[in-house]
Amino acid sequence: MVRCSVPQASGFECVHLRVGNRDSVGFLLVYRPPRNPVVSLTELAEVVSNLALVSQRLVVLGDFNIHAETPSTGAAQDFMATMTIMGLSQIIAGPTHQAGHTLDLVFVADSGMIRVEEQNTLPVSWSDHYLVSFRLSATLNLRRGEGQIKIVRPRRLMDPEGFLRNLGVLPAMEPGDPVDVLVDLYNREVTRAIDTIAPERPITLRHDKPSPWFTGELAVMKHTRRGLERTWRSSRDVSDRARATAFLRAYTVAIRAAKESYMTNHIASAANRSSELFRVVGELLQPPVVEETFDDPATRCHDFAHNFADKVAQIRLELDSNSTTVPGEVIEASACPILWDFFRLVLPETMVEVLGAVRATTSVLDPCPSWLIKSAREGLVDWFVLIINASLEQGFFPSYLKQAVVRPLLKKVSLDSTVLNNFRLISNLPFLGKVLERVVASQLQGFLDDIIYLDQSQSGFRPGHGTETALVALVDDLRRELDRGSVTLLVLLDISAAFDTIDHGILLGRLSGMGLGGTVLSWLRSFLEGRSQMVKLGDACSDPWPLSCGVPQGSILSPMLFNIYMKPLGEVIRSFGVGCHLYADDAQLYYSFPPNSKEASRVLDECLAAVSIWMRRNKLKINPDKTEVLLVDCNPDRGIGWQPVLDGVTLPLKPQVRSLGVLLDSSLTLEPQASAVSGRAFAQLRLVCQLRPYLAKADLAGVVHALVTSRLDYCNALYMGLPLKTARKFQLVQRAAARMLTGAPYRERSTSCSRSSTGCHLLSEPNLRCRCLPTKP
Repeated sequence: MVRCSVPQASGFECVHLRVGNRDSVGFLLVYRPPRNPVVSLTELAEVVSNLALVSQRLVVLGDFNIHAETPSTGAAQDFMATMTIMGLSQIIAGPTHQAGHTLDLVFVADSGMIRVEEQNTLPVSWSDHYLVSFRLSATLNLRRGEGQIKIVRPRRLMDPEGFLRNLGVLPAMEPGDPVDVLVDLYNREVTRAIDTIAPERPITLRHDKPSPWFTGELAVMKHTRRGLERTWRSSRDVSDRARATAFLRAYTVAIRAAKESYMTNHIASAANRSSELFRVVGELLQPPVVEETFDDPATRCHDFAHNFADKVAQIRLELDSNSTTVPGEVIEASACPILWDFFRLVLPETMVEVLGAVRATTSVLDPCPSWLIKSAREGLVDWFVLIINASLEQGFFPSYLKQAVVRPLLKKVSLDSTVLNNFRLISNLPFLGKVLERVVASQLQGFLDDIIYLDQSQSGFRPGHGTETALVALVDDLRRELDRGSVTLLVLLDISAAFDTIDHGILLGRLSGMGLGGTVLSWLRSFLEGRSQMVKLGDACSDPWPLSCGVPQGSILSPMLFNIYMKPLGEVIRSFGVGCHLYADDAQLYYSFPPNSKEASRVLDECLAAVSIWMRRNKLKINPDKTEVLLVDCNPDRGIGWQPVLDGVTLPLKPQVRSLGVLLDSSLTLEPQASAVSGRAFAQLRLVCQLRPYLAKADLAGVVHALVTSRLDYCNALYMGLPLKTARKFQLVQRAAARMLTGAPYRERSTSCSRSSTGCHLLSEPNLRCRCLPTKP
């Protein structure tokens, strides 16, 4: 046990102890006298944040002299919320004082590395406080045994120049060759080249943390170090010990240098690309999750396949049985002359840009890793130009690229892995197909912009219409109605498997009605029809099953086609005087009215009934059980005396709802959102702290901005005008980030270094963001 120094303040006393060497557990013992000023809790929270940042095994305990049994308002609520943001949970339930108050608290880190057992509170004769006892068990990062065997290609052998040399020149082909023939030839030639430079070989997967920075030179040094240690242990000679000790120091320096080089190079490879930097840092901090293992993977694959197919079939069956024949106006939009009937062919320089922009995701159907294709794109541009232009000219999407591979991913670690519905199916499409989709999506987006086709309330997957613009418009409307004294009902519709149940006939009718024809419409029909997918678990795969409806998940074009499909819904909703915002399959309706209105319930129920009819006619299923309703009112306790009804189901009013990742509460204080965002940002900051010893300050700052500041920055235009009490939650994270960036010791207060490292103050950014937001057309 080691006592460590911590900054002291006049409002409390504390002692910091560290128990153990490797994977040590930190204890912060606190005493805060009664009737102390509230500011002492803020100072205490800052001290705790310094320790929580560097320790994943932290216990904070002592006599805090706050009434934790009723933390509904005041300083107790703020302090408890701050501790939750830092990933610390209070475990004491019940009184710890003779007067019935809970004054003695124990906070334990939520990292999962500490478990609390045998907790008790007992009255004692020598004090008016109870004796609090509990038992802690801490988990260690121990290495585990070997796992399953997997067939892989050694990445170190995949040299882009060697790959292009083995690939050779483009074989002679006629421009009129079917695109399926060209794709088949491309797959064969790429497979031959990759087999030559990096043939497949089996490896044994290990469950311990990988060390990709461990080079061959380090392996030789490790072998030499162990030899010197054995020599010294057998001889016990002073000179042998000196040689072993000196070599150990050199080996330690070499390991640190290798880690620094590896991490710096990876961070530099993603510079100026926040999304890529987020992925790279995630791989450095948290190794890829090992797939869920099953006793019988083949049977499990078929179970997943049948479960998914049956789910979509059941939804379509219910929709068909509950609706009459689809009216002609649903399938056939109003007559429109053909405005676009052929694609522009792609030039080589454009193809290089497209290949660089497409994300490097690899499917098992790809002949080689997509990152290698991107690295060698200058030499492959002729192949891609030939294949993609053939597809555009022929109006045909290659058959090989229509198959998707689906991997089940458990939604939450705590869920039961034996229940199929607890898994999310992640669809993976061939890389060549995504490149082709990117080319078509660019031209389709330009056409939609030219004819101003999409509804003004539709956001998502179109320039200048992201989640932030949608939320700012929504919250601004809600706040203006609050200022007028009105109340608003916000309805968040839940659509079951929306992308998977789209009717191809209805979608093609809408595409034709907006002016598409010729090879453009033929290509989109080919893109939709004849698709299939299969489930893969490890080396086992299910049989492919055909998809007669829906747009492919994980596709670049699918969100744009879904927007076109949903376009008429906005007109239906607004015809009742109800506002709406649509973001992909997230449909939000809001209706404002005076608190004593007698017509509001009728109007909203009629609107929801019309929406339900439109959904059924368009083969979409609303799930009333998951649809959420929020009453926005400056006096939430007042109530309106009724609840909206959807498909015969009464929708209960909730105190808060999540809209596009933002928690909205009844009074629009954004207090729950601030707590949730700060907590996630602080957890990311704790992970980033592990990289600090190996990164230069500039690289570390880039990582902090990508993983931490970006979370605070998301939709921060909504935070304009927040009270200081709420803003302090963001400041807690900013100050902790400032301490880490400046390298200040945790004993020093962070307020002295925050401005120099984090740039402009968060409270000034929302005003700037609102002034810079584009106006929606």
